[in-house]
Amino acid sequence: MKLLRDTLLDPFLLGIFAVAVLASLFPATGTAEDVLSWVTKIAIALLFLIYGARLSPRDAWTGLKHWRLHSVILASTYLLFPALGLALRILEPGLISDDLYTGMLFLCLVPSTVQSSIAFTSIARGNVAGAVVSASFSNILGVFVTPLLVIALMTTTGSVRIDPSSIVDICLQLLLPFAVGQLIRPWVTGWLTRHSAPTKLVDRGSILLVVFAAFSASMNQNVWSSVALWRIAVLVGVCVVLLALVLTITWYTGKLLGFALEDRLVLLFCGSKKSLASGLPMAAVLFIGQPVGLIVLPLLLFHQIQLMVCTVIAQHFARRTEPNPVGSVAE
Repeated sequence: MKLLRDTLLDPFLLGIFAVAVLASLFPATGTAEDVLSWVTKIAIALLFLIYGARLSPRDAWTGLKHWRLHSVILASTYLLFPALGLALRILEPGLISDDLYTGMLFLCLVPSTVQSSIAFTSIARGNVAGAVVSASFSNILGVFVTPLLVIALMTTTGSVRIDPSSIVDICLQLLLPFAVGQLIRPWVTGWLTRHSAPTKLVDRGSILLVVFAAFSASMNQNVWSSVALWRIAVLVGVCVVLLALVLTITWYTGKLLGFALEDRLVLLFCGSKKSLASGLPMAAVLFIGQPVGLIVLPLLLFHQIQLMVCTVIAQHFARRTEPNPVGSVAE
């Protein structure tokens, strides 16, 4: 009961709900939407710069060579999720329409998130070095794997193309700031160690910005008015069950493989996420002539649900009394 009370009254979780409501009532449009997009990108880049400055090269190398962990996370993202997505076909068309099922399957094919996976791993005091490598590699690989999975498993119209600029964006927005952080580490690591507030602010602030941007986009596209309310309720239930299944499987798989707690947290957060930032642009390219607004609705819902649920989980593990593990960012 105490955990439930603390969770329900957690300022960060309340902040996520408040930001979602605010974006639904006052979505960013026009110039404000453009500014929000740039501010979000800057916040994400700053997040990676701080992670680069906080992680020693030795810890980063340790995260890079943990191939067993990264293999299991990729298997969860590109094998487990697609298998579950195909199994959901039994719900079509009785409970979910054809377009919504297309969206559910597409949700299961997109890459893992980057910033929120790493932020939650940091909040939970997990292996941040491992999370940086896994989440970044999942996104880069997803530029190629997701379109191939769509071609193999789904019927699309129009041409499917892979935009090389997506790789450039990932490198410029994520990997370059991380590398810069590594370079300036000798001069700033002491200050960041003594002052944890900036890291917390960027961790949580980047997630709040993503939530606001996602809800703004859904309101601007009139997604909510194009589908019956009861179908949205069913869709929410399906997303909750899907997330619960993957969280359970990834957690106990980590235990079965003998991963340390810090690595199980990486598997839990990186292996259960789906990226709205990567999924929306891909959908616009892959589903030419299709009702993209409906197809991305499951991804919009799942994205918000995973943020809220993982906030609870991350805050729970952040309260544990063990000392910070190697490779994690101190709270």
